[in-house]
Amino acid sequence: MRNYFLLLILAIAISAKGQTINDFQLLSTSGKNFKLSDNANAKGYIVVFTSNNCPFAKLYPERLKALNKKYEPLGIPLVCIRSTDTTVMDEDVYEKMIELTKREQFNFPYLVDGDQEVAAQFHADKTPHAFVIWKENEQWVVKYSGAIDDNGAEEKKVKHRYVAEAVDALLGGKEVAIKKTASVGCAIHYRKK
Repeated sequence: MRNYFLLLILAIAISAKGQTINDFQLLSTSGKNFKLSDNANAKGYIVVFTSNNCPFAKLYPERLKALNKKYEPLGIPLVCIRSTDTTVMDEDVYEKMIELTKREQFNFPYLVDGDQEVAAQFHADKTPHAFVIWKENEQWVVKYSGAIDDNGAEEKKVKHRYVAEAVDALLGGKEVAIKKTASVGCAIHYRKK
């Protein structure tokens, strides 16, 4: 029984600290590989799992570019990751990701997670699904997970900009008030291994 309580206390301590993310290397639509650790000046990252085909994801390119424009100079760049199964969604193949990057003039890396391992590590389940990760003691810790904001359809009616609010809190040395929301969008279908 004592061992059970020790395990429970350990589990609570780990969950209070936050989920950690291992560094990863993914191919960008620029043709270069991307790693979190390549940017030594990054305090954190905004990581958004997205896709070319999802109607919800198609609502956000301008907002994503605005987030990166605002926060990249402050040491919190944005990256987007495509983890959808291209055997189901052929619109998400690498060549079409390159086309979308050019058409939308992305100012951030758009990465391909072909084996879906990075999405699984984050526990991403929708497109779009946003995360704010922060560097603490040489580890990347998830500080926010969920929706980008509270109104995908009508940006002018947004009341909560969850990602921006989380980043602003962290930059101010404060605790993130809303740590998790439900991501709304298209399901990421994981291939069976």
